[in-house]
Amino acid sequence: MTTKEKINPNKTARVAGCLYLMLFPLGIFGIIYIPSSLIVLGDAATTASNIMANELLYRLSIVTALTLQIVYIFLALALYKLLNPVDKNNAVLMVILVLVAAPIAMLNELNHVAVLLVLSGSDFLTTFSLDQVQASVPLFLNLHEHGVFIAQIFWGLWLFPMGYLIFKSNFLPLALGILMIIGGFGYLVDSFVYFIFPDFDVTFSEFTFLGELLLPLWLMFKGVNHEQWENYALKST
Repeated sequence: MTTKEKINPNKTARVAGCLYLMLFPLGIFGIIYIPSSLIVLGDAATTASNIMANELLYRLSIVTALTLQIVYIFLALALYKLLNPVDKNNAVLMVILVLVAAPIAMLNELNHVAVLLVLSGSDFLTTFSLDQVQASVPLFLNLHEHGVFIAQIFWGLWLFPMGYLIFKSNFLPLALGILMIIGGFGYLVDSFVYFIFPDFDVTFSEFTFLGELLLPLWLMFKGVNHEQWENYALKST
């Protein structure tokens, strides 16, 4: 019996679905909710005060963002295990794009760490006034936001090979593959629009993420067509 024959595709699908769903609360809590509750646009002093008054919460946002990327990597590996019988080259590409995105996003958290270092009153900052120190906080926060949109390019790109693999397979609904590809376009458009037209307020991914919600639910509760998956696995041996 080969390694692929030992794989339980529906168990793998449930693991992948669970990991995918974990990205939502981690992302909402660590990347959206906590920063938005502490950062006051255009008011560096209040933002700095909020962060120092809620330092533990701010640090938790950093840890949550890092955890999200770890989950993201394991998700890609689980999906590789599930989808590589369809087309190994595209499955490898999918994982590579995640392995590019995750380090970018993790290193980007250094900008949030820099805010803490600046506000900690370290000795190397004694030559700066309080206003100057507080004024540097928005710089690092803005750099972090730019870093998120750079990582988002790859968050979009990885959906293309994944969507293709789902579309080509006979063991998952092809509509899910189409939705994943549409979601990929949404992320890419948002990233490039952000850098070209920074004052443009429309976020396209808000309208194209449906596939990323439906896919994990399908994987967890419906799984895959076991017989069709086995056919692909036998062909790829």
